[in-house]
Amino acid sequence: MINGRKIVVVMPAYNAAKTLRKTYDEVMEQGVVDRVIVVDDASRDETAAMARTLPAAQVHVHEKNLGYGGNQKTCYRLALEAGADVVIMVHPDYQYTPRLIPAMASMIAGGLYECVLGSRILGGGALTGGMPWWKYTANRVLTLGENLLLGAKLSEYHTGYRAFSRQLLESLPLERNSDDFVFDNEMLAQILWRGVFIAEVSCPTRYFSEASSINFRRSVRYGFGCLRVALAYRLAKMGLGFKPAFTG
Repeated sequence: MINGRKIVVVMPAYNAAKTLRKTYDEVMEQGVVDRVIVVDDASRDETAAMARTLPAAQVHVHEKNLGYGGNQKTCYRLALEAGADVVIMVHPDYQYTPRLIPAMASMIAGGLYECVLGSRILGGGALTGGMPWWKYTANRVLTLGENLLLGAKLSEYHTGYRAFSRQLLESLPLERNSDDFVFDNEMLAQILWRGVFIAEVSCPTRYFSEASSINFRRSVRYGFGCLRVALAYRLAKMGLGFKPAFTG
């Protein structure tokens, strides 16, 4: 706990058997996490079996693959049911360092912010951490377009390292969001729609063969989905057409 607030880490897992244990161990080394919840999205490897060997971890396994967004919906529902005051999502592929958990949790538990992102771009370490140049370029171009349409100044919208207050999660209509990767952007659009400031901390990352990634074709589809969300947001703010479902 921090300031009497219960800290829960959620891990949306898919084919993460090779990195799950390492990520979990580093999460628990931080000494502030009250519970870890692993949701396995019908992985094709031994992720579920590995998760069940983690001491004190709560494990939930989907019988069929629900997608990255569908996995997160389960993660946040279970975290709130567990009484979490602060919920931190960490990808179990060991791409993001769990050592930032105390700082991110403190920013929320201390009442400073309701949402904190671990940014790979802030601080300029993404490329040195091994991010492919094409992915870095796409990230920067997408982020520029999203900032213009959403009226924000984030360094990136695509990080898998996020912390939220209980009150914020309870206020978001997450079930209306996509079950695919664009869920992340819809969620941030929902937060910005409510006038909530999104804080960022610089996060070093690691890119290696076991780290999760989507292929180029799905990346392109994801990019257009992000721009569609941002454009719908801008049109809704201008009072043109109906409010998109993700605005609540």
